[in-house]
Amino acid sequence: MSDPGTPGISVVICAYTEDRWADVLAAVASVRAQSRPALETLLVVDHNPALLDRLAKEYKDPPDGAVVRVLANAGPRGLSAGRNTGIAASRGDVVAFLDDDAMAERDWLKHFAEGYADPRVMAVGGRTEPVWASGRRPSWFPEEFDWVVGCSYRGLPRGRARVRNVLGGNASFRREAFDAAGGFASGIGRDGSKRPLGGEETELCIRLSRARPDAVLLIDDRAVIHHRVPAARERFRYFRTRTYAEGLSKALVARSVGADKGLESERRYTTRVLPAGVVRGLRDALLARPGGAGRAGAIVAGVLTAAGGYLVGSVRARRGGVTFSVVDVGEGGGRD
Repeated sequence: MSDPGTPGISVVICAYTEDRWADVLAAVASVRAQSRPALETLLVVDHNPALLDRLAKEYKDPPDGAVVRVLANAGPRGLSAGRNTGIAASRGDVVAFLDDDAMAERDWLKHFAEGYADPRVMAVGGRTEPVWASGRRPSWFPEEFDWVVGCSYRGLPRGRARVRNVLGGNASFRREAFDAAGGFASGIGRDGSKRPLGGEETELCIRLSRARPDAVLLIDDRAVIHHRVPAARERFRYFRTRTYAEGLSKALVARSVGADKGLESERRYTTRVLPAGVVRGLRDALLARPGGAGRAGAIVAGVLTAAGGYLVGSVRARRGGVTFSVVDVGEGGGRD
């Protein structure tokens, strides 16, 4: 193991489709270009033998000697099980996660590592910037809802600050966090279906804070990644689908950890951040600025569809129509 003051960091990238081949290669390249080198990069392939074989050949003998390990998801289909596979196989004191369609800036891991100088810190997240397929943000798309496309959103704290939870596509955890709380819960988040669920990192972070009340979770907006937003996700149809799915996911999170903690940050976001966004949009509309009315309308629509998803998800949870489980990944087989 590394010196506690300079933790070795394993980076886990979960991949599932050959359609993102160029993106996966770019994500790995961005890790290999870090100013603070990763201990290793683990590519976890989600039940796609063709992609697994292709990536294994691609990284059989990296030219720069970097450690890139290609693994099959050892659990059920889905992002949570893929991440758990990476955690269990990793060797680092810290495990970082990068989306397969994102690229990290050069000092990404450096800023993560700095956060762990305090032994109480169990997780450090970063800032995720959207890279729009059209080249620019759609005029109607409110920054308050950038989480819809997997990016940091207006309302998150700036600088380095304590948070309830980090965002999964740009996050890191001390290995002790998984020893204390277990891994990501299966049954929450992306599972290979077409419905864009989420929330698994929120559930894990709340569970971690309960297991370790002294734990500190940080967000550092200097740890930046750039996340691709395909054209299909720039459309209102996806916006509506994703916000509804988030409501379903939040119902599962609330079922797991209770509504008080499960919706604590969401209450502030809904009562303060979003009303301010509506006012800003209406003001822009009055000033004849492009997209103002559309942004205000999208915020209202997003709230209503998320609320609808939450109600449906809550009913399903009470009826026992959904299940999820937490696996123990603390004693990873990949550790030295």
